[in-house]
Order: sequence, then structure tokens, then C-alpha cells
Amino acid sequence: TGIPFDGGLRCLCWKILLNYLPLEKALWSSLLKKQRDLYSQFLKEMIIQPGIAKANLGVSREDVTLEDHPLNPNPDSRWNTYFKDNEVLLQIDKDVRRLYPDMAFFQRPTDYPCLLILDPQNEFETLRKRVEQTTLKSQTVARNRSGVTNVSSPLKTTANSLSEYEVLPNGCEAHWEVVERILFIYAKLNPGIAYVQGMNEIVGPLYYTFATDPNSEWKEHAEADTFFCFTNLMAEIRDNFIKSLDDSQCGITYKMEKVYSTLKEKDVELYLKLQEQNIKPQFFAFRWLTLLLSQEFLLPDVIRIWDSLFADDKRFDFLLLVCCAMLTLIRDQLLEGDFTLNMRLLQDYPISDVHLILKKAKELQDSK
Repeated sequence: TGIPFDGGLRCLCWKILLNYLPLEKALWSSLLKKQRDLYSQFLKEMIIQPGIAKANLGVSREDVTLEDHPLNPNPDSRWNTYFKDNEVLLQIDKDVRRLYPDMAFFQRPTDYPCLLILDPQNEFETLRKRVEQTTLKSQTVARNRSGVTNVSSPLKTTANSLSEYEVLPNGCEAHWEVVERILFIYAKLNPGIAYVQGMNEIVGPLYYTFATDPNSEWKEHAEADTFFCFTNLMAEIRDNFIKSLDDSQCGITYKMEKVYSTLKEKDVELYLKLQEQNIKPQFFAFRWLTLLLSQEFLLPDVIRIWDSLFADDKRFDFLLLVCCAMLTLIRDQLLEGDFTLNMRLLQDYPISDVHLILKKAKELQDSK
């Protein structure tokens, strides 16, 4: 039935369902303090420019430069890492700037900019500044997975894409910049997967939910809380993003096949029709499953669907049923349509009433 938003109940439930907060309420305040302090530590260690770190330890700038400098070819060089990170940062930057373009929220300034990074007393470099200084061509760093998101082709993103939005004055940060930092820190801490296009669509709804929490004490820490909830969520779904695992039992191909085998069980006529038209689950279910349907519906509806997904004790088995429900609810159109028409239906899903879809998914679950 979903979670009411009132009084920040959803934010709290999500933190529990995503295993960020323990069930023991007495432990909450100490745990939150510990995690938020840890996140500050990550910011200090990972968003600081090489050279500054050591200079702050009392080593003079000259010594630092002798030891390590921007042209140092050594793979262990901090500068080498810094430039590699910039490639990842550019890809993240490109994706987060266009998060939910139909909503003004992500372009607006946050009430709680990160003082650690923005304080002129600290010599931290904002990611915004890093992006402006990095002139790598964005196209060279595309690390997307085919079909994860329907984004415009690189040809359409011209050099002015950075100036599409007015830049906020110094000392202010837009919400998308906070999301960028969360993804950048995640990529640094998880080099095995780093950043893959589409992760921005997973972090967006989490951050939006926490950053609009009616309780200002919680809202203030939306960045750190989102980071840990996103990390926990990614631990459960990260296999979808790892190409080498695609065909393994935990990979995305297996899950897509599962959508069809479940459909075959529930509605064999529709299953055969899709098979006959050679409509493979990759054509639509890849995006549905990888991005937890975040691209198929408007943000408030995505959040409502996620209430049910996070509450699923079998961890996302319910998602397969939601996908099946989406297919069976448009079965008449699919049975009548040809390949082109049906592909259009599946890539731009026509039903926007998520309650209807969830009700149908529940019926499918109960009919086992």
C-alpha cells in the first residue's frame, strides 16, 4: 500500500528498509553520527587536490612538487589518479546535469551546501571547478551500457552544454551538484565498478526523498544519508551494471529471461505473441530492471513503486512481477499490434497509473 510521506515517515522507512538504520531505535543517533562523520572524512580524503593534502601536513609546497607533480608518469602518482578521476567526473557531470529535466528541483540551490568544500578557508576544490578546468572531450569518457538510458546522442551535446544552466553564485550549490559528489565518492570507493551511466537515475529519487524530508534535522544530512543508502542499494543491484556478469545467474540477462518465463506462466498467449514477433526482453526490460523503473514514470510515481520494491523481503523479486503486470495490462494492444507498434508501446509505456500496476503485480504474486 505504500508509505505515507507525512512527517518524514517515508524517509525513515527507506533508511530502515535499505539497512542503513537498525531496527533498534536506541542505536540510531550514535550510528547516524558515526556514518555522517565518516562521510565528511571521505570528502576530505577524496575531493582534495594532490599537493594540498601534504602541504597541510607541514611539508612545504616545493618538496611536494619535487616528489609528485602533474606530469609525473608514475602510475602511483596522486596526480595520475587525479586526472583519471576527472574522466569519471566528466561522465557523472554530464549525466547529473540532466537529472529529471522536467522538474526544477535539481537545478535549485540546496539549503544545506557543503560547508567543508565551499569554505574559502579550506583549500578544497569544488567538483564544479574541476569540471570547468578539465577540457577532456566528454565523448571519450562515455562508459555507458547499451540502452541503459535513452539519452541524446553525443553529437547533440555541444561545447555549450556546460552553460545550459545558469551557474549558481559562489557559496551556493544546486541539488544536482550534491548528487554529483555522492556519485563521485561512490566511484572512488568502488573502483571495480566506478561509475556507470544509469546510476544517476538510481541516486536521484533517493536524494530527492531525503532532501525534501519535512524534518530539518534529517534534511540537513540528506547528502551523507543518501550516500550510504545508495551504497547499500547498489550492493544489491550492482550486478546489473557489471557487463562481465551479464550472462551469469546474478546478471541482468538472467533477470530479463525471468520476466519472460514468469509471463509464460501467467499469460502464455501474450508470451507466444512477443516470441513470434521476436521482441526480446533486452529491448525494454533491460532498462526497466536495471534502473528499477525510474525512467518509465514520473518521479512521484517512481518513489511510490520503490516503496513496494524496498519492502520486498525477497529483494526485487517483486520487480519481476511489476514488469509482468505492465505487460499484461497492455496485452490487448500488444496482441493486436505489429512489431513496430509494440516496440513503441514497450519503450514508451502508456499507462501512468502506478497503483493499477502495483495492484496487478500483487494479484500475480498471490496467484502463485
